Amino acid sequence: MEWEFSSPARNAASHETLISCPDLPKRVSNMADTPAIADRNLEATTNISLKREPACFAFLSACSISAPMPIDSINLDLASADYFDGRASLWATLEMRSGVADDSPTAILGFDESFLRPFARALIEAATTRAAYRMTILQETRVSDRFRVVEYVTGLGKALEELVLQPFDNVVLISAATRKSGGGDGGDSLFQLPRTDSFLRAFARMAYIADQSLRDLLADMERVARRRGPSTHG
Repeated sequence: MEWEFSSPARNAASHETLISCPDLPKRVSNMADTPAIADRNLEATTNISLKREPACFAFLSACSISAPMPIDSINLDLASADYFDGRASLWATLEMRSGVADDSPTAILGFDESFLRPFARALIEAATTRAAYRMTILQETRVSDRFRVVEYVTGLGKALEELVLQPFDNVVLISAATRKSGGGDGGDSLFQLPRTDSFLRAFARMAYIADQSLRDLLADMERVARRRGPSTHG
């Protein structure tokens, strides 16, 4: 995984993070139901209430699959845990709940284990510096059947090329953009998160706990795979 930090030419105050995504082998061993791996209940340990925060909304794009909804809380959830030819991998989602949808969980982002740390840094950076932050998701090969980050606002798992985090007075707007648009006009507004100190502290704590839990899970998966021997590697 390689990281580059630079300032886009169009805005010297902006920041850019490049996420390099290697192509992954295609043979998979699902470990989600392996008894040897302890259950990680991310939904319970990462819940953050937004009811006392500035109003935030999701499904803001004109191409959204739903009408705009207020966000009452957010949490992370572990969707799957797999083993790819000698490499453990997992998939998690950022979910929201809203009273207008009977507080049922609704995924708005999906991502693998490489995404949470840089996204947390980007959110904190954008909120505290008041400068737009752009995360560009690069894939080393053009052909791949597995993505690193997707959004569920405008479709059922639409792959992302870029995320733009734009701070305003009370919220940070998270938008999807293409490299052609440069993070400018033409992107899809996905959802908002608060810019308050209380939320940033809560989000940083949530990201830290989730990151530790997910990395422990990856280590457990590697350990189980080694015990299984060559049969796990295809």
